Amino acid sequence: MDNSIDTEKSDRLITEKERKQLLAELHTRLFWVGEKIPHVVMIKGKEYKLHDRIWSLINREYISDSEKQEIEKYIALLKDEEKIYELDLKTKEMTLEEAKKLSDETAGLLRAIMDLREIKEGVSKEKEKNFHELFSAQRTEEIRRWLSFLKDIDKT
Repeated sequence: MDNSIDTEKSDRLITEKERKQLLAELHTRLFWVGEKIPHVVMIKGKEYKLHDRIWSLINREYISDSEKQEIEKYIALLKDEEKIYELDLKTKEMTLEEAKKLSDETAGLLRAIMDLREIKEGVSKEKEKNFHELFSAQRTEEIRRWLSFLKDIDKT
């Protein structure tokens, strides 16, 4: 394989069309599917262990008012950082590889913002509760079908 071709591809500057496509992907309805929340993010020279903090909050039974204020702070910081990333993606001269990496990082921040909002509003707990209720109802129905099937077999 010719390494010079790979180098040329990775060193090639992003085209305007590719730039617009990456930006458009960030604003699609389900952009976050498969996106990972960054483990650590540097904002204004300070390191935040974002993934661990979000995971900790998700697993809490109750979110206190002070934690809700902390979540608001995180959301504001992440939104500011996301805007910077997006502006860089719109305007900076960069390679396609750099642009894809920046787009992925931006999507990770957007995913974190979305998750934090859901935690703050209690939506994630409500979704979890609804999931368990639905799962339980489906499982009960499945058991009833099996019992009915076994009774039918027993009759024959």
